[in-house]
Amino acid sequence: MRFKNLDLNLLAALDTLIRVRNVSRAAEEMFITQSAMSNALGRLRDYFDDPLLIQVGRSMELSPLAASLEQAVRDIIVRIEAAVVSTPSFSPEVSNRSFSFIVSDYTVLTIMPPFLQRLEKMAPAIQIEFKPQQNHPHLLLERGEADLLIAPEVFCSTNHPMEPLLEDRLCCVVDADGPFSTGVISQADFLSAGHIVMQPPNGGDSFAQRAFDHLGIKLRIEVTTYFFTSLPLLVRGSRRIGLVQQSLAHVLSKIDGIKIVEPPYPLPALRQSLQWHSYRTRDPALSWIREQIHETVRAIADGSAVQSPASVT
Repeated sequence: MRFKNLDLNLLAALDTLIRVRNVSRAAEEMFITQSAMSNALGRLRDYFDDPLLIQVGRSMELSPLAASLEQAVRDIIVRIEAAVVSTPSFSPEVSNRSFSFIVSDYTVLTIMPPFLQRLEKMAPAIQIEFKPQQNHPHLLLERGEADLLIAPEVFCSTNHPMEPLLEDRLCCVVDADGPFSTGVISQADFLSAGHIVMQPPNGGDSFAQRAFDHLGIKLRIEVTTYFFTSLPLLVRGSRRIGLVQQSLAHVLSKIDGIKIVEPPYPLPALRQSLQWHSYRTRDPALSWIREQIHETVRAIADGSAVQSPASVT
């Protein structure tokens, strides 16, 4: 197909070249030879009468025109992919579709085990890929590199649909033989203690600090980690207080040497949302996957799906 003398098949090559800014890697990603990709770049340069990629030292940079085309071309590719992948009907028991989720290790450990158990029974050939959260995770949705984002609403985009998934709350994790082993932490002890929190990918305030903001309390953060699941291990042998979601604390409750304690303050709920690209709203397969995630969360809440506690010594 051609549009005003442009071979639309070249749009995929243009999209890949703009994203990776390297002819060899673009060729590998599209499973074509380097010479074929070089030829495609030459045709694109002729069409746009622009270099598109410019050699700067050892790397390639986008020309101003290529930079201006980046989002428009990506948007076209995502729309085409969504139309091609989506089918009028969906049969989970025979489908071999692949889905990628942007999730934290908190979600992987708390929701995904029972979700995958459910999926194995209902759609055994479906494949799931977990991708770590990063700065502006919604951009992976917009680039078509992920199907779903599960994250606090603050990390979601206002440009795409989202729906509430679950509410959790904050609890304290302490050393089982430390000063808080009695299971009670006073407000004075909490304020004077050092805290261990998870640092979000965007470098902003931790989710724990956000929870205390409405009380006007500034945590004494002495340790930050990029993994929720490492946090309970970091309090062992320490006088510090780790702050983590209650559901994750339950899963990790069998770790030797830690104790779960209620915080000495009433804290707001921690809300997680489910988000997808607007172009995928009518994809029956993705709608089914979303519903199974919701069903899993409901089953966890009513006790019919069990989150197996981890045992780490």
